[in-house]
Amino acid sequence: MSAERWSPDSWRAKPIQQVPDYPNAQALSDVERELAGFPPLVFAGEARKLKKALAKVAAGEAFLLQGGDCAESFAEHSADNIRDFFRVFLQMAVVTTFAAASPVVKVGRIAGQFAKPRSSPTEKRDGAELPSYRGDIINGVDFTPEARIPNPRRQLKAYRQSAATLNLLRAFATGGYANLENAHRWMLGFVKDSPLSGRYQELAARITESLDFMRAIGLDPEAHPEMRQTDFYISHEALLLGYEQAMTRVDSTTGDYYSTSGHMIWIGDRTRQFDHAHVEFCRGVRNPIGIKCGPSLKPDDLLRLIDVLNPTDEAGRLTLICRFGSDKVGEFLPPLIRAVKREGKTVVWSCDPMHGNTISVGDGYKTRPFERVMGEIRNFFAVHQIEGTYAGGVHLEMTGKNVTECLGGAREISELNLQDRYDTTCDPRLNAEQSIEVAFLVAELLKKERAGKRVEVKAAE
Repeated sequence: MSAERWSPDSWRAKPIQQVPDYPNAQALSDVERELAGFPPLVFAGEARKLKKALAKVAAGEAFLLQGGDCAESFAEHSADNIRDFFRVFLQMAVVTTFAAASPVVKVGRIAGQFAKPRSSPTEKRDGAELPSYRGDIINGVDFTPEARIPNPRRQLKAYRQSAATLNLLRAFATGGYANLENAHRWMLGFVKDSPLSGRYQELAARITESLDFMRAIGLDPEAHPEMRQTDFYISHEALLLGYEQAMTRVDSTTGDYYSTSGHMIWIGDRTRQFDHAHVEFCRGVRNPIGIKCGPSLKPDDLLRLIDVLNPTDEAGRLTLICRFGSDKVGEFLPPLIRAVKREGKTVVWSCDPMHGNTISVGDGYKTRPFERVMGEIRNFFAVHQIEGTYAGGVHLEMTGKNVTECLGGAREISELNLQDRYDTTCDPRLNAEQSIEVAFLVAELLKKERAGKRVEVKAAE
């Protein structure tokens, strides 16, 4: 397959999964043509820079922190929400960097994460059946026939919202907000009152002491850009291939194709068939690519995917995002690691502890027990330690808002609390406090890994 001629539209000749049924083909074509004339959201050089950073992760020299909304919403787009997300992301990164002495590659699920795969093409409520909600870039969340009709004009709104979001994120990352001296100011109001507050404030105080020491010996942090700003990248699942094709451009410096909709794109667990459309599209663009790896993925099929997507074994090109469930990591992850290791392939191993731990409770609320999320991360690290490989990252569905969507955590959210602030349009997300708890766990596990201390694989509780 890798020897076949590739073009930005060669995916159209392949079988495809998870495709919306647009009622007006001409309207869809008109929108894609319009998008093709829009400016790129990201640039090829930025994607290459991320790939170099991910190559360091693959070599065990850095750690990948990837996270953001399950699916971005048109209705919730605001400067405050973007700021709160970025702030908690910075807190997570500084916890991991400082506590574990590990550089962190920061990649958001943001500024493009609008489309969602669905387990069923239709949804039933009170005897009525309508097309499933597939994300705001495709149709509306309201359970009405009008809202659920796929509308190609939504792609234009998704592009404009992505551009506005990315513009603000770039300002935050380079305009002084990410300055390490602001570590104390990054505390969100509701986290200040949490059981984690003291732990984070202690860490922030240590950072301040370190900066004061640097000044005392003549090293002014203001003279070092890396202390005042940070590299922040955006990513999303490349599900809506017409949109991705429209956003694909030729890099004038190399002649290579890049999807300019995001720095990194990934292929979902439901669309990773090696001879289908999504793999076909992704094999031709030079962005860093992720592959979601669930329990149904066999080692031989993973190796085939790696050969198709990264035939030259370019470091930083592929990130394997593993999503098994806390009680299944010990069964399904080792065979994949051994196959990749045996063939000498270069990949980043990342843990998605969210999708394999989803349950339904009460009146049909989807949720994720926080202890299972933490358990999958622990087991992911333990398996890599046993196999002699590097646990390189985590991939989280999270928000900077004070939501009550995942059970447990420092505030011990119960089934009775879920309805208080259950705001997601798709899957349950970690709130800011739970996200910081994850960061402290990752820092602890990275420190143990570097010290050679054993982490045990535990069964789900």
